[in-house]
Amino acid sequence: MNQKHRQAQPPLEFIPPMLNPWVLKGCKIILPFWLQTRTEVADIHSQGVETLVECYQQFQEKKTRFLMAFRHPNINDPYCLAYLWWRIIPQVAKQKKIPLKKPIHAHFMYDRGIPIWAGEKVGWLYSSLGGTSIQRGKMDLMGLRSARHLFTDGEFPMAASPEGATNGHNEIISPLEPGIPQLSFWCVEDLRKAKRSESVLIVPIGIQYHYLTPPWEKISYLLTQLETESGLISHQEESVNEKMLYQRLYTLAEHFLKIIEEFYRDFYHKKIPQIEPQNIDNPNLALGIRLQNLLNTALSVSEEYFNLEPTGNVIDRCRRIEQAGWDYIYRQELKPTHPLSIVERGLANRVAEEAELMMWHMRIVESFVAVTGYYVKEKLTAERFAETSLLLWDLVARIKGESSFFRPQLGKQTVQITIGEPISVSDRSLDYQKNRRQAVANLTQDLQTALDSLIIRD
Repeated sequence: MNQKHRQAQPPLEFIPPMLNPWVLKGCKIILPFWLQTRTEVADIHSQGVETLVECYQQFQEKKTRFLMAFRHPNINDPYCLAYLWWRIIPQVAKQKKIPLKKPIHAHFMYDRGIPIWAGEKVGWLYSSLGGTSIQRGKMDLMGLRSARHLFTDGEFPMAASPEGATNGHNEIISPLEPGIPQLSFWCVEDLRKAKRSESVLIVPIGIQYHYLTPPWEKISYLLTQLETESGLISHQEESVNEKMLYQRLYTLAEHFLKIIEEFYRDFYHKKIPQIEPQNIDNPNLALGIRLQNLLNTALSVSEEYFNLEPTGNVIDRCRRIEQAGWDYIYRQELKPTHPLSIVERGLANRVAEEAELMMWHMRIVESFVAVTGYYVKEKLTAERFAETSLLLWDLVARIKGESSFFRPQLGKQTVQITIGEPISVSDRSLDYQKNRRQAVANLTQDLQTALDSLIIRD
């Protein structure tokens, strides 16, 4: 993050959706070239799109409102979804002779933090495409009000990721956030209050990436780079095979754990539980336990600074830390109507800088929230090797103070988009009226199960 973002600033403003038809048309034209030249995506396949076409038809006939809940394993997911809306759905509708009004598009929710690290132009673009911003770590009333309005009255269906952020894994789903189920129940209530008869659905969408050619050589080269930067002896000249690569990856992961455990013990005076591998039959299990202990330790550093209780799951804790950091950086008293003295401004900048540094610990955890000690071991595929190696690359980039956004490209990929069976939220309205919290929890779990069932595990 650049120096500007380490300075105290006025509070983050809500970015309202301002759909611009000309921007939408321009993006449709640019998308194929962007996919070809700026991403690793070589081809996009789809399955079950007929279900989505029927949902769009019912939406346009004012029979239903629906939200597309998509998996979020990769930063290229938005481009793939746009290709689904703008290219694949119209083609399938034409083949099935189902008339759909153009344009085929979707409103979508995005994290308000994205324009912070990606640039203000991205915020303008998302807004111009009909997206609405949301701050995930607090009760963002304006963001929720906008999303609720779009779900009930928007020109297009909604789209959002219930995982909240990319987790870097094709075959592991992060614990889902309950926001989408809650938003869906609100839509049912709003329709009922308006005496409208539309049903409300959630459509699960799976997204997976597969290398056209397993990039073993590039994975080996990436491991060599990580070995060198972490102080391990390089094995670049050794033969490239799955077992050898796994041993290198395991050794590298264990080495990183040792270094960072010592970092928190020595400089943050943290007592991290000692795990003796000989006391656990499975060394991969021991590695996973050590990782989870380390993630809890890293979060505790941020939580102690921001005076937060370590309650909820890892994702809940990350969101609270992120919001606390933003509250220290983007402050109400820094509005233009509240001038500060030079001394007060200097102190505010100091607080902002420290908050940014403390959020660093949370960012490390955020990258590894879905990592286990056995993911690669149980299936030695190029995809799993690449995903884990790239997460380690992210870690090194963050430690060096560099952006983890521009990852190494290991090879061209094909993308599989799978449409699941719609989940009726309207049919659960009585359960919601009886026990709102339990109904939201049940729907969240059912959505997690539905998304997991869309993962293709060969």
